[in-house]
Amino acid sequence: MKYLPDLDQTRPELRTSDTRIKITTRKRRVTSLRKPAAAQEAMDFWSFAGAAANVVMQLGWPEVAYGVMESKVESGTLMRHPWKRARTTTTYLAVALLGTEEERRAFREAVNSAHRHVKSDARSPVKYNAFNRELQLWVAACLFIGLEDSHQLLHGLMSEEEAEVFYQSAKPLGTTLQVPEDMWPATRADFDHYWNVACQRVVIDDTTCDFLNDLVDLKMINPLIRLPFVNLLRFLTIGFLPPLFHRQLGLEWTEDDRRRFEHLFTFVSIVNKFLPKWLRFGGSRMLMKDLRRRLKHDKAMI
Repeated sequence: MKYLPDLDQTRPELRTSDTRIKITTRKRRVTSLRKPAAAQEAMDFWSFAGAAANVVMQLGWPEVAYGVMESKVESGTLMRHPWKRARTTTTYLAVALLGTEEERRAFREAVNSAHRHVKSDARSPVKYNAFNRELQLWVAACLFIGLEDSHQLLHGLMSEEEAEVFYQSAKPLGTTLQVPEDMWPATRADFDHYWNVACQRVVIDDTTCDFLNDLVDLKMINPLIRLPFVNLLRFLTIGFLPPLFHRQLGLEWTEDDRRRFEHLFTFVSIVNKFLPKWLRFGGSRMLMKDLRRRLKHDKAMI
């Protein structure tokens, strides 16, 4: 099933100001002395700060939303097993960007085994199949947006040349599953065009809106863990969502909120300079270590 029109013949109705968060952070002096960033270098702890927002974005396409909400894979249900679902998604990010071809192939097979059960039935309001390449490209594109946004919030806006290098290094986010290389937009400018066209399909009905607002409020997490951090986590989640999603979910986000959001990451970037690399990247390394242990002992990977 094809969801998007021919991109070469389509002019986006939405602008980047609708589909991306506004970032005005200047490049940090230390960062400007480095070579152009690669997506692999964006896998520090704070790259996961917008994880909940990224799921919201992915579920903006009705087919992805109902694939998750109607999931027949009980062990991976978002609202019942949020930590397991989070581990699967973050491990996918890690293996796609840091893993070997063999590790990517093994993880692809594990994901495929779960995706075989994710398809619509006669009761579903929309038709979907988790193996559809367009749906997978949309999810991969959302993951890329999350990485790029968190990286620029921490290190400052990239030049066009740097953004292109960063973008090309992120290609495995899509090609690790069923998206062929020639389907991943060829350049960063092509991606912007794809993204703005694809965002025109974002439709959040009442059922999905209730589901996603519960996600924004992190209601799937134990209250003892959630309550002390709920305000910060909600602030981060809304901050990582583009205006298009604010409107469809009825979320308030002012220019003052946006500035506070950027100032928070300015503070974090200062703290990060004093943290050892092994600590900042420890989460991704632990995920890869766990994946390799599971591969070695022939254990389930998701």
